[in-house]
Amino acid sequence: MKLILCTAIALTLAGCGGGGGGGGGIPAVAPASAPAASAVVANAATVVAVRPGVSPFIAFVDLRVAAGEVLSSAHYRIESKPGSVSRPVDVDYAMSYLSRRGYAASPGSSGGMVTVPVFGLYANYGNLVDIELQFADGDVEPIQAKVDTAAYTDPNGIYDRPVILKARTAGAALGFDFFYMKSALGSPVVVDTDGQMRWVVPATMSSLSSTVRGNGFVIGDPQAPRVRRLELDGTTHDTALQAPDVTNFHHNIDPGKVGLLGDVDAIRNGVQAIESTLVEFDPDSGALIKTWDLGDTLSRAMQAAGDDPAAFVRPGVDWFHMNAATYDPSDDSVIVSSRENFVLKIDYASGDLLWILGDPAKYWHTFPSLAARSLTLGSGGLYPIGQHAVTIAHDGSLMLMNDGLASVNQPAGAPAGEARGYSAVSAYTIDVVGRGATEARRFDYGQSVFSSVCSSAYEAAADGSVLVDYAVADNTTHARLVGLDPGQNVVFDFEYPTTGCNTSWNAQPISFEAMRFQ
Repeated sequence: MKLILCTAIALTLAGCGGGGGGGGGIPAVAPASAPAASAVVANAATVVAVRPGVSPFIAFVDLRVAAGEVLSSAHYRIESKPGSVSRPVDVDYAMSYLSRRGYAASPGSSGGMVTVPVFGLYANYGNLVDIELQFADGDVEPIQAKVDTAAYTDPNGIYDRPVILKARTAGAALGFDFFYMKSALGSPVVVDTDGQMRWVVPATMSSLSSTVRGNGFVIGDPQAPRVRRLELDGTTHDTALQAPDVTNFHHNIDPGKVGLLGDVDAIRNGVQAIESTLVEFDPDSGALIKTWDLGDTLSRAMQAAGDDPAAFVRPGVDWFHMNAATYDPSDDSVIVSSRENFVLKIDYASGDLLWILGDPAKYWHTFPSLAARSLTLGSGGLYPIGQHAVTIAHDGSLMLMNDGLASVNQPAGAPAGEARGYSAVSAYTIDVVGRGATEARRFDYGQSVFSSVCSSAYEAAADGSVLVDYAVADNTTHARLVGLDPGQNVVFDFEYPTTGCNTSWNAQPISFEAMRFQ
């Protein structure tokens, strides 16, 4: 242990600077007038200054490492507010990451300046931040910093004022402590399971199409074929998608086999293919890895069985309405959600149709070629209807948000299928050989909540805890965010005002309690 002559440092953030979600770049070192740490004397490192980020949830701690000392990693932990049940924000930075981002000299260098980005702070609060510096010789230097942050008022009048319908209580088993809401109003919004806002940045671009990759957000542009990398320090970087036929992103971005799966619009043979094209892309380079035209997939399957696909596959019309996809490593395939029709599985390499799971009372089932590819659902199960957020659960089942909305964009007079007055989270086991499916698990909140469109349900960890997002509950006036423990018991239930799907069209857990940057 190195000699520490002072470990309690008062760091005060009197305000938050910065601008919107435009160009990136590491924030400059603070001028002399910036908030600074009180004097610190230590053998190995000295806190020089603390600088505010682009919102009160972010700060930067500048350290001077003594000559001859080689820092190998920096760790921080934000102590939770009294009465909080959520675990503390806990982040570890390898020197390779800090160096790559321009926050430190190259790994192995001795002495010099190092900046520790601190995110996940409480706004309008005296945050106690425990910083731990690990040195190459094995020594550890702890520093506790009190970071006073500015108040935050949500310009949307939404995220800073949840209604807590059910608060999480101490001892409640839950596999996650933080989640983010994908907002049509700006950047993703991170909230802890006590209902406290913990991260948001000024941004003008919708984050509806977004996911977390490499401890940062990847956001698809709804107006152009490009993706934005939004780091948790508030910096950004834009990359053009190398796909000349793609016009924009819509709905989800999901993990793929190699890169990310993006729901996109595209131009096919001079006609707009609306919400029926899936791509896999590299978010760093923008390179296209794979493209699946679901219109082509279904047309080939229908023609092979003697059906004319022209009445079903209708270019220029939102006949498919793709809203999510997931890669299934068990058989090298992709599962795609078509809100208007069904869930289907396609072979990753060929794009060939493998099976369909959907309501047989809908229009698609009137085509013998498609009906022949469908799975029969076991007695008592709920077919996926208007579904969103398809994923592979920890036990290998297919989990999704079963909204319950019948088809809304079929040809005049075509059957729209069943409609339900409540939404459910459904998990299915699939019997490929027997061409059947069983609804193995269901959570329907006593059939008390109906969220007709948008919405999601995602597992946080292998324990089976689930975050449920009812995006348009109460006749599209509220978003409900509900946490379920492994036994499907409600741990928390938060309510936010919404207009349409704007507040939280989709929401997922995020690991602020155990984040490691390499």
